[in-house]
Amino acid sequence: MLAYDYPILGIFWTMLIFFLWFAWILLLFKVFGDLFRNRQMGGGAKAFWCIFVILVPFLGVFIYLIAHGRSMAERDVEVAQTQEEAFRSYVRDTAGTGATSTADQLTKLTDLKDRGVLTDGEYAQQKAKLLA
Repeated sequence: MLAYDYPILGIFWTMLIFFLWFAWILLLFKVFGDLFRNRQMGGGAKAFWCIFVILVPFLGVFIYLIAHGRSMAERDVEVAQTQEEAFRSYVRDTAGTGATSTADQLTKLTDLKDRGVLTDGEYAQQKAKLLA
């Protein structure tokens, strides 16, 4: 009753309860997500953990975190690395490797020939090499 004698303590208590409830919901989603992402656990074990977490939520989640906390972190790192590699691959494919197309190279060869840098023989040889 002390918190309600002083309004600021009532506000603090309400905020504390709200944020703890929010953290609990996030933790619950994290555990269920990890349960279904775990490839080393069989279907029966997943069903057991789901039922255990639903029937006894606090105890179930805390025991799951104790039993599988390290492997949860390893799976999170593995997912992050996979996503990072997919992102880097996408950026590489989208940005290109810096190689020019055959048409661009032919244009440059023609320009070099017109400026007199390449002879007709050299131009024909390089053109055949590009088109081959």
